[in-house]
Amino acid sequence: MRKLLYALAATTLLITSWAQAAPELRADHPERYTVVKGDTLWDISGRFLNNPWYWPEIWHVNPQVANPHLIYPGDRLALVYIDGKPRVTKVASSDVVKLSPQVRSEPIDTPIPAIPLDAISSFLTDIRIVSPEELSGAPYVLEGEDGRIITGAGDRIYARGEKPADKVGIFRRTREFRDPDTGEFLGLEARSIGAGKVTAENGDVLTLSLTKSNQEIRIGDRLLTNIDRPIATSFMPSSPDEQVEGEMIAVDGGVTQIGQFDVVAINRGEREGLKSGNVMAVMKAGNMVRDPITGETIELPSERAGLMMVFQVYDKMSYGLILQATRPLAVGDKVTNP
Repeated sequence: MRKLLYALAATTLLITSWAQAAPELRADHPERYTVVKGDTLWDISGRFLNNPWYWPEIWHVNPQVANPHLIYPGDRLALVYIDGKPRVTKVASSDVVKLSPQVRSEPIDTPIPAIPLDAISSFLTDIRIVSPEELSGAPYVLEGEDGRIITGAGDRIYARGEKPADKVGIFRRTREFRDPDTGEFLGLEARSIGAGKVTAENGDVLTLSLTKSNQEIRIGDRLLTNIDRPIATSFMPSSPDEQVEGEMIAVDGGVTQIGQFDVVAINRGEREGLKSGNVMAVMKAGNMVRDPITGETIELPSERAGLMMVFQVYDKMSYGLILQATRPLAVGDKVTNP
């Protein structure tokens, strides 16, 4: 009898987990929605679903619509049922537009992004995780023209080391990441502060013309080859394929409290199976309380307090964007599968 009860309990738990893993329509979901400029895939998903990262499972491609996989401002979306299952699809507009013989012009729209790209644009282009050897072995700035110690775009500078390329980026080490639990080194963050072109070589002394800068370039800044890597801007929300548990180890901007659209670093990456677009729940650590009976100090259970989407993945760590925050978050809060 006991075995039967255990089997029934296990079956119930499995069915419950399947039910929780399925897309859940919001009670107040619209039947139709017209996409407007400024929308993101996450915003639209949240209008239809309680768990927006399941958007790919309810999106239905209509092959009769141009660019069926992309969504543009002005597109009309409808909730339909196919084989008894809810699906969201693009539908043709029923409005009739009368054209008169005159010149009409309008800007070319671009597909709406999955998340607000302006919040992560600098991390997609200007941030790089490097090894200590890569950074220490890179050429470094000696000084600027006429002995100046601070330079900027339009100036000439001198650097020392082996020329990495004709066109280089100027990078500055910003911080070192280590796993808060194991102490394992995760990587060095280097931030791009400018770019230049090597115009002359004299032994290991390089002359550069600075073509751009977003900060003052100083003695000791490093020269790294610009990497022509594809920048992923079309993120598809998804749950990690495997169970992943990690921790937020840093937040951009040097603040202490973390809220919506803040960029955070976590101590999990490719080796743990993370991919760009993976959505993770943020768990707020429970308070420490004193047991009034035994006198012991007890940590209360963690509570779900937000959602984060991973947008840039390295071997041992990743960057993510906080998409929802129901309470103030902080460095040290845990992240796990949603």
